[in-house]
Amino acid sequence: MLPVKTSVFAVLVAAVLPAASRTVDVPHALPAALEAFLSGQAHASAADRTALIAGSPVVVLLDDVDPAKEVAVFGAIWVNAAPSQYAAEVNDIERFEQGGAVHVTRRIGDPPRAADFDAMSMTDEDLRDLKGCNIGDCGLKIGEDGLRTVRGAVDWRKPTAKADANAVMRRLALDYVNGYRQGGNAKLAVYRDKERPTLVAEEFRSMIERLPALGADMPDLKAYLLGYPAATLSNATDFLYWQEAEFGLKPIVRVNHLVIQQRPDRTVVASKMLYASHYFWTALEVRVLLPDPARGHGFWFAVVNRGMSDGLSGFTGSVIRGRVRAGLQKSMRAVLVSTKSKLES
Repeated sequence: MLPVKTSVFAVLVAAVLPAASRTVDVPHALPAALEAFLSGQAHASAADRTALIAGSPVVVLLDDVDPAKEVAVFGAIWVNAAPSQYAAEVNDIERFEQGGAVHVTRRIGDPPRAADFDAMSMTDEDLRDLKGCNIGDCGLKIGEDGLRTVRGAVDWRKPTAKADANAVMRRLALDYVNGYRQGGNAKLAVYRDKERPTLVAEEFRSMIERLPALGADMPDLKAYLLGYPAATLSNATDFLYWQEAEFGLKPIVRVNHLVIQQRPDRTVVASKMLYASHYFWTALEVRVLLPDPARGHGFWFAVVNRGMSDGLSGFTGSVIRGRVRAGLQKSMRAVLVSTKSKLES
């Protein structure tokens, strides 16, 4: 549900497209900025570099994380389209992010309305988990106040329990996004699905503050993501949306805040995860679109996705971590391939 850092976003010249009627020398080396990132942080192979130059997607897990609670993945591909086209497409998020692993995508209105969440519905497994939830022991990500609201509003003995539970969760989702729009990160969830409370705002700050490349290259974006709604961001549009998608062993519902900033030299799209029903406390995905006149019409689509998750330590955690990492890699590759396909077609 769902679903990144920036030294790679300074990528410049990578390759020259061969013309159909003549032979063109293709560079055998990547530009210094990209090469430095691939070597120093991604530990990419020679095959990765060759694939990237040839126009194929490259996906690499990043190891500059605390493996007990964070996962990160980098992906890149060349897209033969205009950055402005991508910005327009992603602004129509309901059409752009659909199909495949994505079951439902809905843009949340400004202001949000109850109808924005009409298509949100829990699986039977999630309903069973919700029915059995206790503070500190729950199969869903849910706050203490939310759990108390569910307990007060749903009588699990009634035949209407499923419909009642879904209605409550939709109402909680509406209240949640309204709270975020008014109070920013301070209004993000305090999860009580585990023994110790998890403050999403603190986890997000910890994650973004350990991204020095993001802070150095785009300090205004960092300030906006941390300071919303009080902060402003020039040349940017933003909106909230929710999505249900396959991830790991079960579908997850996630709520994201998406920001599109069109700079003179690049377009930046940041997606900040405000809520996920499983796996993640929070996540940040940053996509940078870099025109490359030396290569031709198009742009480098470079993405880093970082997520904070629980249950990744210990023996059991190692199994879960493997599933989360595999899910991130699969999701990243799907995003790269589908973006290239949609825009070039």
